[in-house]
Amino acid sequence: MARDKPGDSTGLLEISPDCGHASAPGEIVTKTALRVILVGSALLFSAPWFLAAGQAVSTTPIANGPLKESPKSTSASVGHDQQTSPSKAVAESETLYADLADSHSVISTIDSGLFATYRGKDRAAWKHLYREKRRRLAEKLSRISASGLSPLDARALDVMKRHLHDDLPEQFNDQNASSEHCQDAPRHDLSLASLEGALDSCFVELGNNLEFEGKRITRVSALGMLEEINEEERRKKLFYAFEPLWNAVDGEHDAASPYRRLLPLVVSAAEGHGTWIDSAARTIGVSSPEVERWLEQILDTWRQVDGGQMVEPWNYFYRGGEAARLLSAVTPKDAFVSVNQHYYRDLGADLQQLGVLYDLEARPGKAPIAYTDYVTRGRFVRGKWRKSVVRISASYATGGIGLLNELVHENGHAVYMTALHTRPAFMDVSAELFDEAFADVPAWNTYEPAWQRKYLGQAATESASLRALFNSVVLDVAWALFECRMLRDPASDPNAVWTDITSRYLHIVPHPEISWWALRGQLVQTPGYMVNYGLGSVLTADIRQHTREALGPFETGNPRWYVWTSERLLRFGEEKDASALLKQFLLRPVSPQPLLDQIRRLAPKQ
Repeated sequence: MARDKPGDSTGLLEISPDCGHASAPGEIVTKTALRVILVGSALLFSAPWFLAAGQAVSTTPIANGPLKESPKSTSASVGHDQQTSPSKAVAESETLYADLADSHSVISTIDSGLFATYRGKDRAAWKHLYREKRRRLAEKLSRISASGLSPLDARALDVMKRHLHDDLPEQFNDQNASSEHCQDAPRHDLSLASLEGALDSCFVELGNNLEFEGKRITRVSALGMLEEINEEERRKKLFYAFEPLWNAVDGEHDAASPYRRLLPLVVSAAEGHGTWIDSAARTIGVSSPEVERWLEQILDTWRQVDGGQMVEPWNYFYRGGEAARLLSAVTPKDAFVSVNQHYYRDLGADLQQLGVLYDLEARPGKAPIAYTDYVTRGRFVRGKWRKSVVRISASYATGGIGLLNELVHENGHAVYMTALHTRPAFMDVSAELFDEAFADVPAWNTYEPAWQRKYLGQAATESASLRALFNSVVLDVAWALFECRMLRDPASDPNAVWTDITSRYLHIVPHPEISWWALRGQLVQTPGYMVNYGLGSVLTADIRQHTREALGPFETGNPRWYVWTSERLLRFGEEKDASALLKQFLLRPVSPQPLLDQIRRLAPKQ
């Protein structure tokens, strides 16, 4: 998952829905008239690795078709397991687990609308494979005892069991098409998952259909426009175009509102394992109360350097949008992919050879937030490593430095995921906070004038660029603090909590009569998740500082960056505990000081 917030590239392929014939293995048939950009596609066959219509293909022959197991892993009988050593049983389980995880990701990709078939199989075939692999994996895992396993095998067993329970349900549902609709949100009989689904649908049905000046625009486009519209009265009208969404989420601003009913369900479901805030705290090695204190410290530092002039909320975005206005002509959406390719290539990560899939055009029913996910995970096949296939989904109807930064962020996720090179049980990011924080390590450079001059040919001033970056960062910190307080006391009035935070720290004129905090889909889709952005900025700044000290500058590229970072931070996946890995990398505990120092760059020069 990632922040809310290409043209004529050599990997562009237009795919038509007319391709309704029976597909050959490896062929994609799209559901809709969808513009798909295949980086490293048929026009780049000279690359060692390329994507041929959505399938990762190696120059070394590999088994094509549906994820077949070796003969050694096909037997699931009790007698076989009794004769198999515990270590070998774990290894055989990992083969099933890899197949299950891949089938889950392929189905999710099909459901996203990117394509209708993959490796010659449609959704029904992949769903059948998913059910069969899950049944066999559940049976096999239930017969393995952790007793006698090595520490690493025991960790692999625990990780597989956790994901099987939490992320790989018996009945696979279309994650991109909730069975609930926004109109269902007021119902009091909904489960936690159903209420989250209904509220998430509000961001699709209403958030992606805002009415402004006789047109319908998406929420992401509207937020970008608030940075660029010069007339204040028009900005105010655009800001209030969000009101149907706010009202759907918070109802009549009373205890019966959908959001206020959601929070107690979230807190109840978190009993025993904690909320996203607790998970984030564990990742950086502090307590949950300390997380809240860090967030307050960050916001207070911003309060001190911001200047103190109160602004209306619709003007807050505009005040931080000077860089966007200055760079508008050199940040068209059609250049997003080529700019990303150039930048990451300079960092040693060739997105074309890595085979990243892009789905960047807006369409009805598409997920309302930008995100990056697997199509298939990397693994060894016949002794050769078959690379991961990763996709990025976003809806870019307009250009702008903010949305360009978002795509750089999403590609940060992509290079993290493709850097994973470990056993199947560990082929996932180790912690969401680390994942989000790392994606911003390369992305923050887009707000450095040196980066802008090299990749855009024109730069905003340093002060305008830094304000654009930290205007967004501290707003994420404010949302993180908002969720900390709301989950600690679900009976609180969210409008009052948000008004207190934004007026005190961000100098935004109080408007407790409206629920304008409800601008981010994560607030209802996965309550508490915003901490991974807000607190993640602490980790981003810390990793960036250590990287510069150890490797040298990387604002305008550094060919050693990707290999160096992959070897020290990224390749392990869930093999290592994120907290211990970060301490090992930084050579000390995580600290908010680097972020505070960066924010203070905005202070008036003495």
